Amino acid sequence: MNEPLDAVAAYWNDAAPAFDLEPDHGLRDRTTRRAWRSRLAEWLPGEGLDVLDVGCGTGSLALLLAEAGHRVTGVDLAPAMIDRARAKFAAAGLAGRFLVGDASRPPTGADRYDAVLSRHLVWTLPDPPAALRAWTDRLRPGGRLLLIEGRWGEADRPVEPYAPGTESLPWAGGVPATTLIAALRPLTRDLHLHPLEPDTALWGGPVHDERYAILARV
Repeated sequence: MNEPLDAVAAYWNDAAPAFDLEPDHGLRDRTTRRAWRSRLAEWLPGEGLDVLDVGCGTGSLALLLAEAGHRVTGVDLAPAMIDRARAKFAAAGLAGRFLVGDASRPPTGADRYDAVLSRHLVWTLPDPPAALRAWTDRLRPGGRLLLIEGRWGEADRPVEPYAPGTESLPWAGGVPATTLIAALRPLTRDLHLHPLEPDTALWGGPVHDERYAILARV
């Protein structure tokens, strides 16, 4: 791992113990958990899909997908996040594959997936367009790319780097849907935008910034 990635991994390792305290991270509230389960069933219907969760964090969404009958592989740069994801699956008695690695270049070899999921990740990446290409390359023909993103409220002010080496992140503070859609159009088809700000159950309460999901096929 290079120095900037080391610093980023260290930051998220330090964040891991408290990560699930956020309502939409830990999904500990039944209403929030039910809201995410419903949305994932809408976006990735059926069961038995091979799903790659990039930047999986502590595995909360991965767990919902596994509970729905999908086969999940999670990738995260922070070993402490991966440890917590594995522990969640073990406690639930569910199978899941979790890998420590750069989510923008998932270390999954020649494996291909029916769906790639990313939530609140692209703002942390030094080269988001390259990551989008890497993710679509991991999809089987007709596979679905599901990006859950936003433009955070603090983005109206200068965004302080959150770790050494993150001073020049192109999408620091989040990314407007219009920008992400423009980056996706050359790579995908059947692109659909789903605004998520009104669905307060997803976030554990009202939000006052841009939140959305984009679902597209390759």
